[in-house]
Amino acid sequence: MQNNKSSYLGTETISKLLIKQAVPASIGILVMSLNILIDTIFVGHWIGSTAIAAINVVLPVSFFIAALGMSIGIGGSSIISRALGANNYEKALKVFGNQITLTLLLTISFVIAGLWFVDGIVPAFGGKGAIFEPAKVYYKIVLYGVPFLALCMMGNTVIRAEGKPKFAMYAMLFPSVGNLILDYIFINLLDLGMAGAAWATTGSYLLCFGFIVWFFLSKNSELKIDVSHFGLNTPIVKEIGSLGFVTLARQAVVSVTYLLLNNILYDFGGETSVTSYAIVGRMLMFALFPVFGITQGFLPIAGFNYGAKKYDRVKETIATALKFAVGLAVLVFIVLMLFPEAITKLFTTDVEVIKQTPSAMRWVFAVTPIVAIQLIGAAYFQAIGKAVPALLLTLTRQGFIFIPLVFILPQFYGELGVWMSFPISDVLATIITAYFLYREVKTNLVEENIKE
Repeated sequence: MQNNKSSYLGTETISKLLIKQAVPASIGILVMSLNILIDTIFVGHWIGSTAIAAINVVLPVSFFIAALGMSIGIGGSSIISRALGANNYEKALKVFGNQITLTLLLTISFVIAGLWFVDGIVPAFGGKGAIFEPAKVYYKIVLYGVPFLALCMMGNTVIRAEGKPKFAMYAMLFPSVGNLILDYIFINLLDLGMAGAAWATTGSYLLCFGFIVWFFLSKNSELKIDVSHFGLNTPIVKEIGSLGFVTLARQAVVSVTYLLLNNILYDFGGETSVTSYAIVGRMLMFALFPVFGITQGFLPIAGFNYGAKKYDRVKETIATALKFAVGLAVLVFIVLMLFPEAITKLFTTDVEVIKQTPSAMRWVFAVTPIVAIQLIGAAYFQAIGKAVPALLLTLTRQGFIFIPLVFILPQFYGELGVWMSFPISDVLATIITAYFLYREVKTNLVEENIKE
């Protein structure tokens, strides 16, 4: 590895770089989100609305385990971006090798535990009544493929850290398209029901894993590791852990949120309310794909330039990312406020679900235009290796504000209190994030520039 193929991150114009990084990331997230969306539509129409609720019960468990890979990936990729920016290639290689080892050790351990305690975990996450059996079937099969998903999520962030956003996009395209084809075969043609939906999902993870392996073995990657890089290095593991814990903590809070909401909503409205939340949850994943894409594209640019001590470019990256992300979030907001009924009907023909979901959707997305500030703000601190503020800002919305509100507001407003908790927590978290990001840009980056 004689030349740094990722050096363009420190030379091209920021707007051009952000588009180059964010568009493939957005397309990849869009396809992945469409996959989840269409998968839910297929399940709702071919199996039933209860099946939608069953998948919603399983997702937080499987995604939490897979998020171990994403956490290790994002934590390590922050180090890799800064190492490449500082021309420290050997450190980048060692970090990547440690990422693979950590991902395998942790995810396999969690999967074994998850399968052992299946009968306790499924009901705890809202898999009660008619939801329990289909949720259990889906859960057991999907968990077999979760280690592969974790490796894919880890590898995808490393590909992006290398400055190869198109390949990161391809890594999302293959399994997404594959899952839809497998859904049609296993659910519609073979009539395998929930087991078919689960095997289609697991099969898609394997497709993604195959592509990731091919990329790193091919000449497209500059990270050519050998056996010596797999041995765990304590300082590197600590650095990966401190930064990756931000992502893991966020996903842990997301999983706890699913647990609480599935149970609270089940108590208020049974399977219907849980299904409504499942549909709104799918839209949360899907509708904000361009904002998530900007955030993903922002990370390697900010990390590389910070590592190269080009602080003016870091500030420009923040400003450009915010401008793009807020503009896109406004467009998403308009569509969701105008067409919630039509969107709901895509998922189900259940009259009660169609009646209840649009109002919930409007509450949940009520302040969407400002969400971009939260995402970019927290991502900035993660990109530059400041783990503590990144962690605190990441946990602010759901951990420190949303979860307490979910316990308090339903006491006064019933089920409506659950939906009201979303916009209130978004507003408060955005104010806090904006304050810390502004202070960082106006003081710390300037001071570091002077010192240099």
